[in-house]
Amino acid sequence: MFSNLVFINAVLLLAAYLLGSIPTGFLAGYWLQKIDIREYGSGSTGATNVLRVLGAKAAVAVLLIDLLKGAIAVGIAKMAVVQLPALALSENWTAWLIILTALTAVFGHSKSVWLNFSGGKSVATSLGTLLIMTPGVALAGVAAFGVTLAASRMVSLSSLVSAIAINIFMVSLGEPFPYIIFAICAGLYVFWRHRSNVERILAGTEPKIGQKVSN
Repeated sequence: MFSNLVFINAVLLLAAYLLGSIPTGFLAGYWLQKIDIREYGSGSTGATNVLRVLGAKAAVAVLLIDLLKGAIAVGIAKMAVVQLPALALSENWTAWLIILTALTAVFGHSKSVWLNFSGGKSVATSLGTLLIMTPGVALAGVAAFGVTLAASRMVSLSSLVSAIAINIFMVSLGEPFPYIIFAICAGLYVFWRHRSNVERILAGTEPKIGQKVSN
C-alpha cells in the first residue's frame, strides 16, 4: 500500500515537471517566425524576451500559458488529495506535496527536457502556482511587480522585488510553514536565475522596456 502511494506521488511530481517544461516561448518563436528564440535577445524563453523579439501579443499569450502551467500543476495535486485522501503519506503531507509539486513545475519551466534543460526564469510559472496555493499572497506579489515596473520600467527588477514581497507577505499573513518554505526556495531560485540581471542592475546597464538587448 505504502509503495503504491509513493508511486502515485511520484507520478504527480513527474506530471508537474512535464507541465512546467512545456516550452511556450520557444514554440511561439518557432510558430510565428520560425526562429529559436534562445538565439535572440537575452536568450530566455520567458515572456519578457518574447516581448522584445516577437511583440506584445505573443508575450501576453506566453505569459498566460506559463501562469497556467504552474496553476494547473498545483491544482491537479490539490484535487488528487481531495479525491484520494489516502494519498497523504502523513498528517502534514498534503501541504508538502503541494509545494513539491509547485517547485517541480517551476524547475521544469527553467530546465525543460524538451530544450536540453534550458528555458525561462520561472517568474510566471511561480506566480501561477501561488495563485492556487494562496491567492492573496499571489496578488500582493503582482501588485509589487506592477508598482516597481511602473517606477523602473525594468521587468527583471520588478520580478526580484515581487519575489521579496511574496516572502514578506507569506510570513506576515501567517501562511502554512511549507508555503513559506516554498516562497523562500522559489525566491532564491528566481534570484539565481536573474543573477546576470542583478549584475546589470548594479552596473546601471539593465535594459528597460522598449530597449533592445544585444545578442
